[in-house]
Amino acid sequence: MFTVQVERECGCFRRSEIEKEKTFQNREDAISYSRAIAEIMNEDFCKKHHFTAKASAGNEFVIGVAEGSGGGCCGGGHCG
Repeated sequence: MFTVQVERECGCFRRSEIEKEKTFQNREDAISYSRAIAEIMNEDFCKKHHFTAKASAGNEFVIGVAEGSGGGCCGGGHCG
């Protein structure tokens, strides 16, 4: 099993219908999904953060907020 999860939930994410964690049977589907969701978040969210899909330990993939991104805070409480 391969898991894709969103590292931090910004306000835009909480208002979306995207799941925080999703499981796949094969690696290729998890990779494709994580890249597609990161792209959707970058295109459709408020542009205050930049999201990236990256492999984590084992069979996990993380959609994270890239360092040095954004032009302010969306008020999600994670930008501290």
